[in-house]
Amino acid sequence: MSGIISTVQGDDGDGRPDDGTCSLVVASERLSTVRYVFLVQIEDGIATAAERASLEYADAVLIGWPDVDSREIHALDAQELEAVSEHIGAMESYISSFVEMERKGDVDGMTDTLIRITGRVAEIRRLYQPDFLLPTFAEIRRVVQEEWDEDMGKIDPQEPEPSEQELEDDIRRDDAEESEQDAVSVRAEGHPSGEASS
Repeated sequence: MSGIISTVQGDDGDGRPDDGTCSLVVASERLSTVRYVFLVQIEDGIATAAERASLEYADAVLIGWPDVDSREIHALDAQELEAVSEHIGAMESYISSFVEMERKGDVDGMTDTLIRITGRVAEIRRLYQPDFLLPTFAEIRRVVQEEWDEDMGKIDPQEPEPSEQELEDDIRRDDAEESEQDAVSVRAEGHPSGEASS
């Protein structure tokens, strides 16, 4: 991790001060790699809404990624370079966690961590390309959830996903039935079969 962070404010390998654009390349390459690993992990099944959203968030951040010599690239000052360095460090930390989750087959953890990695890369791009509008994960998740619900409805239209209120009602109904059964059992124990009532 330290080797990557050093490129943000180090030199370009020829003894010349680096203007910080190396981190722009590092960020896009790392996110592209993580995205591909995640895609391979989930491609054999039906992706959940969260998994779809995490992939689309990464795609949205990577799309049209600028070249380091693009006129759209903003020249960073010392404070902005420091911010980039912090984002790179956090990104690398999340990537380490992502690798461990992949080893364990923890797809839910990988999904959440891909979102976090993408968020850091998005912040890096915002610093270099402040005029480029990037969607938030919340915006993407909302659209993807609607599409996912529609897709699932086409697959099984007779069994809509229960709402949170319906789930709570089911739990309360089950609890009430269980309490009633307990009460019946208690009354039966108090009046065993064949015993005359007073």
